[in-house]
Amino acid sequence: MEEILVQSSTNTYKISIGESLRLQIKQFLNKEYSSIMLVTDDHVAALYLNEILENLPNDQVFQSIVPAGEKSKNLQAFYQLQTEAIEFGLDRESLIIALGGGVVGDLAGFVAATYMRGIDYIQMPTTILAHDSSVGGKVAINHELGKNLIGSFYPPEAVIYDVETLHSLSDREIRSGYAELIKEALISNENFFNTLLMVDIYNVPNGGLQAHLQQGIKIKATIVEADERESGVRKYLNLGHTLGHALEAELGYGKLTHGEAVAIGLLFAIHVSEELYSIKLPFNELVQWFTKNKYPINVTDLDKLALINKMKSDKKALKSRIQMVLLEAVAKPVTKELEDTAIENYLISFERRLMEND
Repeated sequence: MEEILVQSSTNTYKISIGESLRLQIKQFLNKEYSSIMLVTDDHVAALYLNEILENLPNDQVFQSIVPAGEKSKNLQAFYQLQTEAIEFGLDRESLIIALGGGVVGDLAGFVAATYMRGIDYIQMPTTILAHDSSVGGKVAINHELGKNLIGSFYPPEAVIYDVETLHSLSDREIRSGYAELIKEALISNENFFNTLLMVDIYNVPNGGLQAHLQQGIKIKATIVEADERESGVRKYLNLGHTLGHALEAELGYGKLTHGEAVAIGLLFAIHVSEELYSIKLPFNELVQWFTKNKYPINVTDLDKLALINKMKSDKKALKSRIQMVLLEAVAKPVTKELEDTAIENYLISFERRLMEND
């Protein structure tokens, strides 16, 4: 088992990565809780819920199951979970456990952050993508006008990452997770990026997957410790997310997975970087890797004005000006404010470039 410590402004929490950790959950509870509310989705519940319940020490354990998918990360699901927490009798000494992917983690974490002004929660990620979202204490729900616009910074008490739960992932979920690993490599570690370019993501042995996750989590943890509330270097973790979030909101949540949208956003960020700074970055190499690993990157006929409006409503925008994370080189990220007309032109040339690579 690998352990990584993260120091936040309010607490130090441990990220534990290994096999069969879901069966050892008692050892990760640092104190006694008056009650426990376990939040998961209907897909994960069918696979792991009973195992978790059998290994919880508390008699007062409740469960809440939401529909799987990004569409559950909304105000209605948030309100329903708050209602259930009240009906279950949770108090300020209660614990919420988020068992699932990024949707469950963000949703349950935001419930924990706001229930009675904040109670403890633990992240138990079950997807590759959630290696990123479960670390750093950003919790949120979506608004139809933009992704993650309603949320908070609220660190967990622990992150328990049982890699055995990754065996049941679909190809789409594997793609989604590896896009975030590629992002982390692009902003901080060229060797890691080159290593990932050699990977067939659907045939990674357990040891290799765990090594990739540890590397990605260490990158994320280092950045989060340096800038917990995203006033500086933490913004670099948004590489690929300006267009990625806009695509998710414009196409409808669930049409693309988060990671699939980010993959397109990464290519766009690299394209803009090359054009703006007159440099050569691994655009073609990344297109080939995404294509080999079956990412749906050939988006065409984009509504560019609609996407620009979505980008301007993104939480990373400043005074309605689009702020993008770009690259001066691999592992050398920068932030740049761009005018609408520039973004529109870049979208046109980006779409043309993708068609030429098809």
